[in-house]
This record gives sequence, structure tokens and C-alpha cells, in this order.
Amino acid sequence: MSQSAAKPAKKIQAIRGMNDLLPSESPRWQFFEAKVRALMTRYGFDEIRTPIVEQTALFARSIGEVTDIVEKEMYTFDDRNGDSLTLRPEGTASCVRAAMEHGLLHNQTQRLWYQGPMFRHERPQKGRYRQFHQVGVETYGFDGPDIDAEVILLSARLWQELGLAEHVTLELNSLGSSEARSAYRDTLVAYFEQHRDVLDDDAKRRLTTNPLRILDSKNPAMAEMLDGAPQLMDHLDAESREHFEQLKAMLNAAGITYVVNPRLVRGLDYYSRTVFEWTTTALGSQGTVCAGGRYDGLVEQLGGKPTPAVGFALGIERLILLLETLELIPDEALGGCDVYLVPMDASTTATALTLAEQLRDALPELRLQLHCGGGSFKSRMKKADKSGAPYALLLGEDEQQAQQVTLKFLRDSREQQRIDQMELAATLRQFLGI
Repeated sequence: MSQSAAKPAKKIQAIRGMNDLLPSESPRWQFFEAKVRALMTRYGFDEIRTPIVEQTALFARSIGEVTDIVEKEMYTFDDRNGDSLTLRPEGTASCVRAAMEHGLLHNQTQRLWYQGPMFRHERPQKGRYRQFHQVGVETYGFDGPDIDAEVILLSARLWQELGLAEHVTLELNSLGSSEARSAYRDTLVAYFEQHRDVLDDDAKRRLTTNPLRILDSKNPAMAEMLDGAPQLMDHLDAESREHFEQLKAMLNAAGITYVVNPRLVRGLDYYSRTVFEWTTTALGSQGTVCAGGRYDGLVEQLGGKPTPAVGFALGIERLILLLETLELIPDEALGGCDVYLVPMDASTTATALTLAEQLRDALPELRLQLHCGGGSFKSRMKKADKSGAPYALLLGEDEQQAQQVTLKFLRDSREQQRIDQMELAATLRQFLGI
């Protein structure tokens, strides 16, 4: 054997920032995803699933070629045909593309939602990864402020059902029409030019490409200057101002507390009127857990007919981190099983398999794990304990002949008891409350 052939193979590891979701973690995700799916159904939203790879032009046109996402963060590559493809960095553009391609926007309205992985080549940090997951809501064809209020109320109900309502704050603003925002942009640039000596390098770069985003800066050296900047709210067109007032009135009527934040902006031209964010301080410094707003110009920008649209997106990793930090995930949502069925030797394995299926038929909600792989009595009971189940069912030759099982209590000191197999389903239903 050659020396090179004898070298041990190099271990292959996951790409940095792209993480495995292990069995110990997945129940938390399933808990969150079940809440989201049930809520979307109750609000009449239909799920859409789009590919994770799209033509690069879709994101360059929708997000903007001068944004950080397109310039620095997208995973872009040429396929074998020489076409430029990109792993999707966000879900809205893909949703619009799919809706246009399949005729979902032709003389009709749509309420859509999605969840899935997104990809950005940014510096991995706690709660932010290169492969991350989002839930998104997108609505098309609704022009009035009622749909703005509806998607905000949907997000508010999600926080309520997750126990997060007291830990998040709703911030609102209006960007007005594209014409009003264009005029405001000129005013804002003139103001920033007067204070160029205060601008950091990032702000100077954005001055010619995306000046509204300078208002988002967290640089304390620019805070005083930004506080004195002209406010977009003072430059709104009358129609957008009325839209915003109606939205606030609807939220007031629904009992939703909010803060108007004049520095809450989106830097892209297709955004208009309502923008909103849900923020929290429960993870340290203030952070956004959900962001949304109107993007009435995007469908037209991607080649479709002008179509009003509003939606939001939230990061699943960040939400689950928040739920874990606040200990809001119930123990029963963390996996495990209810019953661990132990055939005591090879002669009872077939009976145990049949009994397990009978119990699953009789109790569809029962989480039952059957011991497989043999082993000593001690090792079988050790695995029963490790399963987390409160009950073990023991099936030996004596029980098999008597058509019984032994019910063993794994989490308390009660005496084990023999139960007829015919009565087992009813007994477990009583103990487990299912």
C-alpha cells in the first residue's frame, strides 16, 4: 500500500455559519413551526414553497445592485450552462416571481406565507447565520390600510400565543409615495452634505446610493446629527398621510400599542407607505425580530403590472433563541415519548411489535417507542429511562402467556402493576390524559 493511500481521510465538517439541527433541538423548531402553521390557517393564508436557487437577476433587480446584500452577501455562482444563479437571500422576491409566473396576480388577491432557508455570506454571530430560516407573509392586490392592520394583528397574535407579547415593541412609520420620498431624499442628502465631516465611511458610501439607510445608523458619533435630520413624516403626500392615520386608528381600535419611529426606513424604491418592525431588548441590545411593510412597486419593477403588496418576515433562529432565553417553550414540546415498550427476550418481540401497532391504532396521539436491538435487562431498562417516558411496558414470557403487560412507573415510586392487554389502551388514556 502506498504512503499516500495510507493517510486517513480528512474529516468533512459543515460550512461555517451553516448549522445542523440536531434531534435535541428540532422539537423547539417543531413547536414554533406548528404555532405558525396553525395561525396562518386561521387567518386564511395559503402556503407557497419556492426554490432555494433563483436567477441572480431576480435579486439584483428586486433588492438593488448597490445594496450590501447584492454587493457582498449573496452566494452567487455560474452553473454548467453559464447562467448566474444565487441561493436566495430573502423570500419576497421569489414569492413575487412565482406569483407572476403562475398568474396568481391576474385580477385577484392573494394571502400567502412561506418558511424555509435563506443564505447570506455575512459574518456569523449569535442568532445570525449564513444559512438561516425565515417565515414570511406576502399579500397582493389590497390597496387599503386594512390589510396593513391585518398582517400586523397576525404578528401580534403570534407573539401572544408564544408568550412574547410583553417582550416585544411595535414600531411604525410611513415612507409615503415614491414621488414624496424622492423629494425627501433630495432634502436629506442636502442636510447630510452640510454635515459630511460627521458621517462615517459607511454613511458616505450610502450618501450617493441609499441615503435613507443612513438614518438606520447605530453609530453614537452620528446620533446628534441624525436627531436633527429632516423627518420623512413632514414630507408625506396627503394620500399616504391619510393611509397612515387610518392604520393607526385601526390598531388603536384593536388595542395594539405602538411607537411611531420617524427613523424607521427602507432604502429601496419599491417600498411605500407603511413600514413596521417588532423589536425586543430581551436578547441584550435592542434587536429586530420581525420586519415588514408595503412594497407596492416591486411587482412592476420585476416586469408585472402595478400591484399593491404588503408583508413581513421574521427570523426563526432569532425567535427560538428569544423563546429559549425567556424559557417560554413548554416541557411537553421538547420531544421524548410517553411509553417505552420493552420485549424482555426474543420470544416476545413479535408480540411486542403487534401490541405497539394496536396501541398506535387505538391512541393516535400516543408517543410510543419500541425497544429494538436486544441487550440485557439492565441495558433495556437504561434505554427506557433515557427515553424520557414516564411509563415502561414490560412484556416477558409470563405476561405473553397471560395476555398481560407489566406497567412500570419510571418517574415516581409507585408499585408496578399487571394490566390485561385488552385494557391497556384505556389505562394509558387515563394516565396520559389523551
